Amino acid sequence: MNNISTTFSIKDLENLSGIKAHTIRIWEKRYDILVPERTDTNIRLYNLKNLQKLLNVTYLNNHGVKISKIAKMSEEEIKTAVKEHAGKNGDKYHFLDELKVAMLSYDQYKFEQTYNKIISEISFREMFLEVFIPMLEYIGIYWQSDSITPAHEHFISNLIMQKLLINIERVQQSQAQKDKVFALFLPENEIHELGLLYLNYELSLEGYQTIYLGSSVPMDNLLTVVNTFEEVNFVSYFTVSPVKDDVQNYLDTIEKEVLSKNKSKLFVLGRNAQYAERKGKYVKVFSRIDEFINKI
Repeated sequence: MNNISTTFSIKDLENLSGIKAHTIRIWEKRYDILVPERTDTNIRLYNLKNLQKLLNVTYLNNHGVKISKIAKMSEEEIKTAVKEHAGKNGDKYHFLDELKVAMLSYDQYKFEQTYNKIISEISFREMFLEVFIPMLEYIGIYWQSDSITPAHEHFISNLIMQKLLINIERVQQSQAQKDKVFALFLPENEIHELGLLYLNYELSLEGYQTIYLGSSVPMDNLLTVVNTFEEVNFVSYFTVSPVKDDVQNYLDTIEKEVLSKNKSKLFVLGRNAQYAERKGKYVKVFSRIDEFINKI
């Protein structure tokens, strides 16, 4: 592991591991599970090695190993036990813990090792839906609690995006087999592309022709797509834009000025999509990616 100076408070450990600070203190005092450093004012500080050990201990404890037994194991024995159990069961929670450590240590090699292990056991679809999406959801929680920085989020998000692009390229090597055309875009001021990129992967995997327009696309630019095809299925992902109070106005406007021109449709997902008050004739809102996948 890279020797990166990273310290965490006990509250950070609680956020990152899911174990209450009170329990961490008991494990520390009664079983010497962790040995923190202390400030001049006696505040506990934990390093990345402490976090990784706590994640491993938590994993074993959640799978039925008593904390008293874990306490008698060396760190290497704990790691070996985790690997044996996770390898036997293809456990996604262990993979998530490994990705957390890779993110916090800015360790691309560890990310690649973890990715290769996961992809050897499950499909890329399963990986994205069951590992990457929960990871990104955790990141949102960690950021809100100040346990990680935007740099951590950018680091892991860019690595996930690289894997998405590689898999999209792979499935797009053959010509589209289905007649429907999907144009994927993000509204102006929206730059969070991971969800939209994954939808591009799914649509390409299903054999549809996709037109990926990317982030922050002005609405009037969509008319060039409408004028090129008899009917277009637009797909968009609202994470931060349009803002909550503007969502319905945006949908009403795009339906009137774009979709109605040739009865094209718009499929909308993302956090802010939930603020749509009415869907309109040509607009469909989905709350989850898998719901959209099952409908296409």
